[in-house]
Parts: sequence; C-alpha cells; structure tokens
Amino acid sequence: MTALKPTDAQLRNALLAKAEARRPGTTFCPSEVARDLAADWRPLMEPLRAMARELAREGRLQVTQKGDALDAEAPWHGPIRLSLA
Repeated sequence: MTALKPTDAQLRNALLAKAEARRPGTTFCPSEVARDLAADWRPLMEPLRAMARELAREGRLQVTQKGDALDAEAPWHGPIRLSLA
C-alpha cells in the first residue's frame, strides 16, 4: 500500500489486474481495488469509478448493478460491480 495518490495508469492497471484474476463471469467491487492500493482507500473510489467508466467505454470492463449491465455513457448511482467484458 502507498500513501501517494495513484496515477491514472496505476488505477487502470489495478482494475484490469483484478478483473483478469477473477474466474470468467465473476465480478468485483471497485472498493476491493481501492483497499489494495491505500489504507485510506475511500478517496480513491471516485477516481476508480471514473477509470472503470473509461475502461467500459473501451470495451475492456463490464459494469453492472444488481446484475444488470450499465451504460458507460449514462449516470451511475449506488454500488457497482466490475468484470472483464
């Protein structure tokens, strides 16, 4: 864990690494990545959600809520889950 703010590249790599480490079809919460990156992980949630949106736009990640796919261009509210697209 680091006290320094992760770069966009580090956030991107951490999200993709977590997704690739999961069995196909399984999801994870962005907070799992945030906790891996920093002891004070809550401030990382918005940057991670923004990077997840970017990766969803690229077709790299699937974003779901209550099992339903979310549109990368639509507003997201509440908890989300991520997986490889």
